[in-house]
Amino acid sequence: MRHPRLFLPLFLFFLFCAMPASAELDDPVGSSIEAFLASLNFQAGEIALEDDLVTLNLSDSFRYLSPDDTEKVLVDAWGNPPGNQTLGMIVPADTDILSDHGWAVIISYEEDGYVSDENAEEINYDDLLVQMKEESIENNKVRVEAGYEPMEFVGWAAPPLYDKESKKLYWAKELQFGDSEINTLNYNIRILGRKGVLVLNVVAGMPQFQEIDYEVPTLLAMTEFNPGSRYSDFNPDIDSVAAYGVGALIAGKVASKVGLLAKFGGVLLVLKKLWIAIALAIGAFAKKLFKKKDKEQVFTPEEAVRKDK
Repeated sequence: MRHPRLFLPLFLFFLFCAMPASAELDDPVGSSIEAFLASLNFQAGEIALEDDLVTLNLSDSFRYLSPDDTEKVLVDAWGNPPGNQTLGMIVPADTDILSDHGWAVIISYEEDGYVSDENAEEINYDDLLVQMKEESIENNKVRVEAGYEPMEFVGWAAPPLYDKESKKLYWAKELQFGDSEINTLNYNIRILGRKGVLVLNVVAGMPQFQEIDYEVPTLLAMTEFNPGSRYSDFNPDIDSVAAYGVGALIAGKVASKVGLLAKFGGVLLVLKKLWIAIALAIGAFAKKLFKKKDKEQVFTPEEAVRKDK
């Protein structure tokens, strides 16, 4: 699959050819983005999820989008298939989620039973890294057959860390799609509960790693299972036990059920998100290139460049 940036020069060529010298041009891309953002209901404060299973105590730095609004972002803005099953999305309050600097945390829940952490301290993450790299090579066959770029698992951006006391696990992977010059960040947070695992997948690029890594402690602190659903509430007489342990969560045996993410280990959203950056770039460039010098005259490309200088 060709990289999206290859289509930009051809797009602009046809745009120049199709635009009469005296044509009026508004900013449909910018206008549609503003309208789209205005249609979203960004919520703050305390948020109850999944019939009071989990509570988010959002700091002033974050906002929440409902499952319906999250579906809008995933499908309409980021180009994912419809029918995603999420508990919503956490977004930075001061960052435009549609910009190239934007990032978000997709929330979902895997009710596969109580995940034993008995052997969590015995996991050799170096060996696990080798295993995951080998599996990513095999998974590429499926990706390519499905029409997606191959994905290389470069390594840990942040090695796995499991807090046995809080029952929270987090790690980050650096990935490369095709010949992309900017690698993808796949930051994962898993919170163990009585009957399953709360899944938080961060959608971002490697340039956002430092910012996200800094915010991870805040994300961990403000996300908790409610009493009765916590890990400590497990009752072996009535509750089921998952068929996997902590290591399998890291290896991706239980992938997030977000659209096609399960097949590709939770990274398809990031690949799709790159298209909105291209759309924004086209909109901004076209706006500068064709904005009117006065009410009746439009700048030529050369005039637009000189004016911007």
